[in-house]
Amino acid sequence: MKHILVTGATGKVGSHFVRHLLQSENHRNVTIRALCHTRLPEPHERLEVVKGSISDRDVVHTAMKGITHVVHCATCKETPDSVMDVAVKGLFWLLEDCRLSESFKQIVLIGGDAALGHFFYPHALPVTEQKRHSAYPGCYALSKVLEEVMLEQYFVQYNLSGCCLRAPWIMEKDDFKYSLSFGEDVFGGPRWRDIVGTQRAEEYIKTNSVPLMLDQEGNAIKRNFVHVNDLVESMVLALDHPKARQQTFNICMDEPIDYQHVADYLHLTRAMPSIEIKTPFWSTWLDNSKAKFLLGWRPRYDLKRLIEEAWSYQRSEADPRHVWYPG
Repeated sequence: MKHILVTGATGKVGSHFVRHLLQSENHRNVTIRALCHTRLPEPHERLEVVKGSISDRDVVHTAMKGITHVVHCATCKETPDSVMDVAVKGLFWLLEDCRLSESFKQIVLIGGDAALGHFFYPHALPVTEQKRHSAYPGCYALSKVLEEVMLEQYFVQYNLSGCCLRAPWIMEKDDFKYSLSFGEDVFGGPRWRDIVGTQRAEEYIKTNSVPLMLDQEGNAIKRNFVHVNDLVESMVLALDHPKARQQTFNICMDEPIDYQHVADYLHLTRAMPSIEIKTPFWSTWLDNSKAKFLLGWRPRYDLKRLIEEAWSYQRSEADPRHVWYPG
């Protein structure tokens, strides 16, 4: 019987993971405890909720009672007032309870390629799990480095069982479509209208144009993505997998998204023009070979599927677009 504590259980990744386990016939022996701070998940007979801050040791200790597995999805973006409470204190209290617990078996940390600087720095070779940490400016990337290093040191200090699944930008529904918007409804960054100016952005909206991101030398940028469904599949596979023990895995699409290929595909299939925009960013290629080799994991999403699902997705009134954190 697995008793899984999920932090960030109402976020994009955590909510998909919880839903997958509760709906799967293969996981009917799993119970879930969600550690929630503000939002609450929908009730379910195999779902229990502990409400409170992950930075509170007593809250974490209560949430950890009888837990066999921890899936740590909770995170903050560029929020200096709270990011260290969640990323450092929160993970520290979790790990402390893990090492002292008699029921504990494994912790799975959802990391991010922000710990490697993703497209902020030039990478001459594919980025593997051996690449040294290199946070880009800001507190979010620093927090992802600190999380990975803390988990690694608990492996060293206490031989703790766990793994890190390092994901790039996580997509679902129509996220990718809105990542290419010149409007105020843009998802994530860059904010294209801030780069080109309001007047030109409004003209591009009228012509249904999309940005074609270029690096500092004028080449189309390649940037790494993963669909949330592919990430969840890797999370399920990693649970109790013997080859996942004390490992870090890059969990991403087989190839990064090439903005030139995006522009070409949208022009071919939807007659959408593209606007070349030079940026200070660089191409990266996150290598997922290790996850394929050790976990037997395979991503199902490629460029075509990511675009087609994003552009065909129809939101209902009950499914508004939310951005839970800045950045």
